[in-house]
Amino acid sequence: MTQKGEKADSAAPGGSMETGELYGIFSRCNGVSTDSRTLKGGELFFALKGENFDGNVYAMAALDAGAKYAVVDSGSEVASSDDSRLIKVDDTLEALQCLARYHRSRSFVNGKPLPVIALTGTNGKTTTKELIRAVLSVKYNVTATEGNLNNSIGVPLTLLKISADTEVAVVEMGASHPGDISELVSIALPNYGLITNVGKAHLAGFGSFEGVKKAKGELYDYIQRTADKVFLNVDSRDLTDMAAQRPDLSVIPYGLEYQGLYVAAADENHPFMRIASHGNQEFMIETNLVGSYNAANVLAALAVGKEFGVSMEDAVRAVETYVPSNSRSQMMKTERNILIVDAYNANPTSMSAALQNMKTVNARNKILMLGDMLELGKDSVGEHLDIIRQMDSTGFARAYLVGNEFRKALEQYGSDERIFWFRDSAALYDALENEHLSESVILVKGSRGMRMEKVISAL
Repeated sequence: MTQKGEKADSAAPGGSMETGELYGIFSRCNGVSTDSRTLKGGELFFALKGENFDGNVYAMAALDAGAKYAVVDSGSEVASSDDSRLIKVDDTLEALQCLARYHRSRSFVNGKPLPVIALTGTNGKTTTKELIRAVLSVKYNVTATEGNLNNSIGVPLTLLKISADTEVAVVEMGASHPGDISELVSIALPNYGLITNVGKAHLAGFGSFEGVKKAKGELYDYIQRTADKVFLNVDSRDLTDMAAQRPDLSVIPYGLEYQGLYVAAADENHPFMRIASHGNQEFMIETNLVGSYNAANVLAALAVGKEFGVSMEDAVRAVETYVPSNSRSQMMKTERNILIVDAYNANPTSMSAALQNMKTVNARNKILMLGDMLELGKDSVGEHLDIIRQMDSTGFARAYLVGNEFRKALEQYGSDERIFWFRDSAALYDALENEHLSESVILVKGSRGMRMEKVISAL
């Protein structure tokens, strides 16, 4: 979508209205909306279309519900109306994206362009974004991606929430196909880039692990062209290789080994991830995160804080008070068990990391509840089989596997009296209701579509 982004300063986003005109209308509205059900009044409504929905159908309902104007596709049925509140364009999504770029390009702090940090990666994007938000909020008014609104719709919506009070923006970017990141950076125009890591995910879209690296590397490509900076985990061989392929890339390094730090062992008194220093016995960062894999996310946030002038003391305090939500790296204590809930997403890299963390957990009864890893294409069964083989190293007592991909992998793996299979999370929930597991440490993880969080109330 580079061409679309380049049009945003003057050309029409569609129909006969130029982006500048649309921006004037936006400036008189109370933000934007793409969902007629959530209107509060005075918004600029964008009637977006998807495979299973058509916002144009709801344009008049949005106006009736309080939207000030509605942007609709000129070829839609509603566009035949002569209602002056309807703004007709060729492509409502393109109009939204052009408007967001236009707004971002006109956002300044003390006469200088607003700093925008773009981050992507296979795992840890949202946790890292929230940690960065927490650290920067010590000193600045921060506008950041809400939830994981990190796609071609979510990124523009984030940018359009930038206000006159915003001093720095943190924009999460997801990708499932080549070109996705290039599209998003052409809208957000970031000054800083950060790739959390690269791993095996969305292989159906990227084709291979090399395809993943090339696609995520589109963020580095953009920052290289603009001569800005990237935050680089120099402990990661993949990321350092990607940076080295772009010799003019300006980097701000961080990393456990690079900084002489290590993850302290967890125990019953210290179940959460802690970072300590080899050289300073008094240095300790105590988080509310589960798993050593979160150490890099913490250090990324501290590196961003340092670059933006947040004192180390304040940055560490912000990290230590951050509590994850949304089933991401959460530790939960129920009346009967301790749960490690990381059920928001899963891929071979994050699943392996979660199993490695379970390996370090000191518990008499370890239980694994794992849902299918989706969007792995032709590699899916092999990757699920590899996860089953890795489970043994955790010392698990029982494993409950959910989904059709794990079923196929189990057919190749063979029988194990400790492993039980269920078609979906609802079926597992029904079984757990009768089983009454207790005195166990239980890992709950799976792709978003598997909805593994459904089982929590039975534990």
